[in-house]
Parts: sequence; structure tokens; C-alpha cells
Amino acid sequence: METAAAVARFLASPKLADTTRRSYATDLRHFVTWLEGRPTPIDEVDVRVLTDYVTTLDRSRPRLAPATSARRISTVRSFLRFTFGAARVPDVPLAPRLPHRLPEAPKQEEVEAIVAGFAGSSALALRNRALFELIYSAGLRSAEAVGLDLADVDFEQELVRVRGKGSKERIVPLGERAAVAVARYLRDGRAELARGADDALFLSVRGRRLDTSTLRRLLRHPHRLRHSFATHLVEGGADLRTVQELLGHSSLSTTQIYSHVDAKRLRKVYDFSHPRS
Repeated sequence: METAAAVARFLASPKLADTTRRSYATDLRHFVTWLEGRPTPIDEVDVRVLTDYVTTLDRSRPRLAPATSARRISTVRSFLRFTFGAARVPDVPLAPRLPHRLPEAPKQEEVEAIVAGFAGSSALALRNRALFELIYSAGLRSAEAVGLDLADVDFEQELVRVRGKGSKERIVPLGERAAVAVARYLRDGRAELARGADDALFLSVRGRRLDTSTLRRLLRHPHRLRHSFATHLVEGGADLRTVQELLGHSSLSTTQIYSHVDAKRLRKVYDFSHPRS
């Protein structure tokens, strides 16, 4: 089997989001270059070959972060599983064990300050305020936010239809403040940006769909608002299964990075309620 053709088929999968596809392409370029240096045909990759690759990653200079090594190994596993089937992928731990720590999440007053920083009555100011109100209100990923169409926001039902990773759809509530900000943008700002029949909810200055690079120029780490969304839900009493559904995580284990927030909340309830606390 030709390695380049196999990689191309994998990257062409419609289940991959654009950002995931770019990340996979970078990781597989590194793996294929290493594989050709041995040289080893792609259909002869087994646990021994993968173990050698892990050793190479461990010895890289400058030293790779554990998360980078784990991501590259995960990418290779996904590629091999897609190409040869799950039975051909060795079910043994190869990646370094990563600490399950909660990413830094702005507190509620910090979120208020971030969103308030996008004040103004211009079309762009109204767009930006609506964009970040919605990201925090619905816990959206950057790609999910810019991927929204006009029809995805249902003001009557107070819902947002979100297309997440792997083209999976989920329905999330539309918060009151986000609804007000989005409605104002649609009423007073979007028409000024529109240049044609683009159905995108959030438009660029050229009238095209806003992209994630522009979003990140507006706010350096927009994903922190998604972490705040989840953290504040758990602090408010939401169970992890509900948070999993709202975030669009395919596995509860991904959501469990927020479990220590839930433990803190339960401790507060216990200390307040139990006579022998």
C-alpha cells in the first residue's frame, strides 16, 4: 500500500473538522518522514514499530511536551485504525500519561470584563459582542461559533443548533443575554457587513463567514470562555453528564477534568448542611 495515498484518503474524510485535518496532516507528515527513514512500509507497522516511534519522540530535541507526543501518537493510531481497521491497531498504552488538570477558566467577573470590552454601536462592535456572549452562553468551540448559520439560532425556542467535531449536531440553550446581543447585531449590524447571500451568522468586514484566526485575533484564547461555561455550570450544581452533552464531548472521561470542581461544590454543601462537618 502506498503511504501517501493512504494518508490522503484519511485526511479527506468528511468526518474531520478543518482544524483537526490540519493538525492530523502535520502529525502524519512527521510520522511518514520517520517511517521512510527506516524504511518501513505502512502495512508493516506493528507495536514494535510504534514503540520505536514513541522512543524517537521521547528523544526529540528540543524536547516535546507530553501533550504533543500524546497527540502525535493518537493521530497515528487514528490513521492506522481508519486504514487497516481496529484489529490492526495495538491496544497497548504508548503515550505518556498526562495529568488531568482543569484548564485555566476565567471567573464570572473576568468573563463580564472580557465581554464588556467589546462595547460599541458599530457593526463590528455589535458582532464581536454577540459572538463572545454566545461562545460563553452556549459553551462553543471557536470553529462551532464561526460555523453557525442564521437558521441555527432559534429565538422562539431559545435554542442554538451547533455542528461540532465530526459533524455531530447538538442543541444547546440560548441564554437571555446572548439572545439580546445576537438580536441587536442582526438588527443593527449584520446588514452593514453583508455583501451577498452568505447565510453565515457572523460575517467578516468583507462580508464572508468569519474565520477562527480572526476570532483569535479578537480574543487570544477564546477556548477559555468554553472552560468558564463548563466550570460555572458545575459550580452552580449541574451534573457532569449534562455538562458532557452541552459541551458535545463524545466521552464522559473528557468532561471529568471538571470533576474536582464538582467535588469542591459538594464539600461546600456538606460543610453547610451536615451537623458534624
